[in-house]
Amino acid sequence: MDASESYVSLFQQIRIMLFSSELIKGTLKTIVLKLLADNKRMYGYEITQKVKELTRDRILITEGALYPTLHALEADGLVVTELEYIGKRVRKHYKLTPSGKSKTKEKVSELIEFMQTMHVLLDINLQTN
Repeated sequence: MDASESYVSLFQQIRIMLFSSELIKGTLKTIVLKLLADNKRMYGYEITQKVKELTRDRILITEGALYPTLHALEADGLVVTELEYIGKRVRKHYKLTPSGKSKTKEKVSELIEFMQTMHVLLDINLQTN
């Protein structure tokens, strides 16, 4: 199982047509960190499109949610930016710092444990396809 497949299987553990913004807010940092860990570096629009693709349109991240999250991760020293000049445009790429890499593992483990706890608490069967 490659990184992309493991990331998709993480989201397939909870099956809902479209996730509420409350759920997304609580997991957005983890989502962004995991994507950056799997893809080395990404720019904002690329992150939104990858999430949309991997979740089959069940999670749609807006710029208004993504960029404050990226800025918070940068302020916490978990990501750094690299500028790429494309003609007259500048594209800002984000990539993990060494502490960002270890924080990613921590956050993913925490989310998995949380989902397992919710499974027990709510007495539900999670489907995986």
